[in-house]
Amino acid sequence: MAKRNKLEKFAELASFPNVLEFSENGFQIGKAFNGFEDILIKGNWNKLYFKDQNPIVLELACGRGEYSCVLAEKYPERNFIGVDIKGARIWKGAKYALENKLENVAFLRIRIEYIGYFFSESEVDEIWMTFPDPFLKEKKSNRRLTSPQFLKRYQNILRESGIIHLKTDDKMLYQFTLETIRQLEGTQLIEAIDNIYAQNQLSEDLKIKTYYEARHLEDNRTIKYVKFSLA
Repeated sequence: MAKRNKLEKFAELASFPNVLEFSENGFQIGKAFNGFEDILIKGNWNKLYFKDQNPIVLELACGRGEYSCVLAEKYPERNFIGVDIKGARIWKGAKYALENKLENVAFLRIRIEYIGYFFSESEVDEIWMTFPDPFLKEKKSNRRLTSPQFLKRYQNILRESGIIHLKTDDKMLYQFTLETIRQLEGTQLIEAIDNIYAQNQLSEDLKIKTYYEARHLEDNRTIKYVKFSLA
């Protein structure tokens, strides 16, 4: 039953106008494009999709897209794009956005290491990473979304001094991120909190809870937050 539901979600996802997918058959946004070199959306998100000039905010490893949707509701003057490879998860956020007529949120189904093929230089204003896979094994450290390899990818698409946010329950990823920021030239730490719910005051944006955060809190895990910029 679960497998059938997942397949049904994939089929429905293909029909959603707010979901853009890339596969072996090409990239789709109303029509298919043949290969990376023909991805016309790069540098043209506001022109071709959102039809405005509002700032673009990415949620990487967006999962069910809770952050993208809630932020889109709070900030109609900004555009939000949730990025993940898991189509069955994206389905939930995309469905919510359609049902609630959120025209300033879209979802991009790709592997995040391909992000540079879909956004041009300085096209993105801000990035959120909400509970990404920490890849605990050291040999997979380069797959962590705050590794130097990924930060260099973001640097190519973020505006100057663009902000990056990380929320995680993983102590290792939190410490790894802080160390990466310290070592990588041009990267500036703005804020680091090792337990956000121990704070007397918490920003409304940080109060947004994803499905995974709610589960982590039920397990009495502490939620950590890092805010930094790239030169």
